[in-house]
Amino acid sequence: MAVDSALSSPLGPPACEKDAKALRFIEEMTRNAEAVQEKVLAEILSRNADVEYLKRYKLGGATDRETFKSKIPIIKYEDLQPEIQRIANGDRSAILSAHPISEFLTSSGTSAGERKLMPTIQEELDRRQLLYSLLMPVMNLYVPGLDKGKALYFLFVKSETRTPGGLLARPVLTSYYKSEHFKTRPYDPYNVYTSPNEAILCADSFQSMYAQMLCGLLEREQVLRLGAVFASGLLRAIRFLQLHWQALASDLESGTLNQKITDPSIKDCLGKTLEPNPELAEFIRMECSKENWEGIITRIWPNTKYLDVIVTGAMAQYIPTLDYYSGGKLPMACTMYASSECYFGLNLNPICRPSEVSYTIMPNMAYFEFLPHEPADSFGLTSSDPQSVDLVDVEMGKEYELVITTYAGLYRYRVGDILRVIGFHNSAPQFHFVRRKNVLLSIDADKTDEAELQNAIDNASRLLREFNTSVGEYTSYANTKTIPGHYVIYWELLIKDSANSPTNEVLNQCCLAMEECLNSVYRQGRVADNSIGPLEIRVVRNGTFEELMDYAISRGASINQYKVPRCVNFTPIVELLDSRTVSVHFSPALPHWTPERRR
Repeated sequence: MAVDSALSSPLGPPACEKDAKALRFIEEMTRNAEAVQEKVLAEILSRNADVEYLKRYKLGGATDRETFKSKIPIIKYEDLQPEIQRIANGDRSAILSAHPISEFLTSSGTSAGERKLMPTIQEELDRRQLLYSLLMPVMNLYVPGLDKGKALYFLFVKSETRTPGGLLARPVLTSYYKSEHFKTRPYDPYNVYTSPNEAILCADSFQSMYAQMLCGLLEREQVLRLGAVFASGLLRAIRFLQLHWQALASDLESGTLNQKITDPSIKDCLGKTLEPNPELAEFIRMECSKENWEGIITRIWPNTKYLDVIVTGAMAQYIPTLDYYSGGKLPMACTMYASSECYFGLNLNPICRPSEVSYTIMPNMAYFEFLPHEPADSFGLTSSDPQSVDLVDVEMGKEYELVITTYAGLYRYRVGDILRVIGFHNSAPQFHFVRRKNVLLSIDADKTDEAELQNAIDNASRLLREFNTSVGEYTSYANTKTIPGHYVIYWELLIKDSANSPTNEVLNQCCLAMEECLNSVYRQGRVADNSIGPLEIRVVRNGTFEELMDYAISRGASINQYKVPRCVNFTPIVELLDSRTVSVHFSPALPHWTPERRR
């Protein structure tokens, strides 16, 4: 129930006094974005005035933006690697930060090809916790009554590694879940999980998932929201239920835990709550044994109000599958924007459509700059290096690459995300996440990025609709072994009616439909230059991308941060995909191209 109007916020009436305080904080930060940014940069530079990195560039204790920008270069990870390696090897001098580096946060191994080590300091946990504390006060404006039930969130940790110098190296979410901030968090009726800490903190992903799913089934009537970090994580949970519902139902019926669950903490925790429930077991068997799993989420968890998953960027392609499993009835909330390097901001309208998601940058989290991003022209050229723009000076409709300076010791660091300004909340800009700044596919002069590939997939998928089929998962590969080289797209299809699956001819046409959507440089290579061969789609059997994820996790990827790579070139992965291929299809004709389209 909303509190007294005296506590009201421009964002809307808060659900409680605690929410009112959080909403006022958001208003204060976004109204005074420029002053907050100036203060943040001054704090970072004054406390780190004597660190080796800043002294190297002769900053001389200056804390103003003009001096900082004129002396400190904009850098990429590779530029910082020697310093990071020294810290990893045990050098404890003030290289990047005056505060001791407490651990390294590992970036997603599938996001940029290799696992990057991001230095962090202890107080960053407080900063991350602050952003987390703002999410539910905003959500409560749009979805009432979340204090009357629980959240079924599939959250996982990964076992840590240590650098040669003894520092922990682990994903940012593992760091957070293992922190006292999370483990001893105070009771909040708006943020109660069905999963006990013991299940979340179990490093064995099978046992963790099994226990979390079992708890979610036990409290199915209390579940008001389902979630995971990425949309792919929630779909992995649904797939897990498909594979293990019989064992889960058996546990529910007998009130005893499956023998595969050997973790002492989980056994002790669930042993106290698990009791025989034959009625629930029978319900699970009845629902899960049906061939049609459409709407399974709302069938098993009938009081679910929304799904809490990231469906922006590369995750957008999971939207049709999530719609299928939720019966198209549930909104998908993307609540926050964060990375291993820094937590950036939050979505002030979390129940919007996925295509309309925008994130408001919170100016207290770091010092933010933006490099104007200009897509390459037909010849792969861009204008000379642009000058960075401050947070409050970005322009509506323009795209920028995000650059950050953090309390933990990253200075003018290029994150690699491309963002588009779609609005402002007070003086703080709101950004749509466009993509990672990485070219996925290139055979010749062509350069195809993630957003373009996703658009081509979407276009081709329209041909599958009459067969009640969609692309459940995909990746790509630039095959340069053929002459000329060509794009190979691996598809795992979600076929809802096996008696009406798409024909070979339709899948061949899907290849051409993709090519029609690719850029003019690609089409010129196909039509005029003959430098690119016909696009190929290889359909792989169901479950292949689960195997791909298992392989990545076995090599050290984090289950929380795992994202299906949209381009693969690592031979064992290509071989795995090829060994699971069930049909092969090629573009039957040349795509349309005329010289007049060139600019």
